[in-house]
Amino acid sequence: MATILDIKHVSKFFGGLAANSDVSFSMEPGMIMGLIGPNGAGKTTLFNCITGFYPPSRGDVMFKGVRMNGLQPNQVCHLGMVRTWQKVRPLAKMTVLDNVMVGALARTASLKVARDVAMAQLEVVRMTRKASFLAGGLPIGERKKLEVARVLATQPELLLLDEVMGGLNPAESEEIIQLILDLRKRGLTQMVIEHDMKAIMRISDRIVVLNSGEKLAEGAPQEIVNNKAVVAAYLGEEVA
Repeated sequence: MATILDIKHVSKFFGGLAANSDVSFSMEPGMIMGLIGPNGAGKTTLFNCITGFYPPSRGDVMFKGVRMNGLQPNQVCHLGMVRTWQKVRPLAKMTVLDNVMVGALARTASLKVARDVAMAQLEVVRMTRKASFLAGGLPIGERKKLEVARVLATQPELLLLDEVMGGLNPAESEEIIQLILDLRKRGLTQMVIEHDMKAIMRISDRIVVLNSGEKLAEGAPQEIVNNKAVVAAYLGEEVA
């Protein structure tokens, strides 16, 4: 099967510090790739390199066969790849609907089309009843879902989720898990950074483990759980 994303020997240096070092892996369309590792492992830096917020110092990011190095985030978004952020920052004084319309306007100049797209994405994340609420008044769980709706409105082919379950209670996390699985059923390819190991095992087809900026392991969830190097570096104990 053809790949949608190829990370080829990507390194990112800040001064003399290697935040990422010679990272390589690929993703097939429609899969969910988990990206895990301890704090400071280089996960978010890699997301930034993939989506145009940082240029890789070395190596190549290939999306649908196109070399992404040097492209700006808006250009990457237009090509069909978009990310969320650990710290959600909705446009607080705008409504939930208007927040999602901002994402939709990446694809259309028509406010009517943008509104229709935005309402459709609010339905996907089950927030249509909150469309007229001010985004700044939402609790964290709904802010996370709003962030997902906003990036979905850009109509991506590849979605990168950075700790989208961070700070959520178990019920809210379960909603996000079901949303991610629902998006896979719709054919959306996803890469997910997450510290909740039980969640990442449930949703991932494959998992890449980073440690100190380098790829420590890659494999199916059960392989990762049983990898002694991963357990020693990160898990601490095996996850049932």
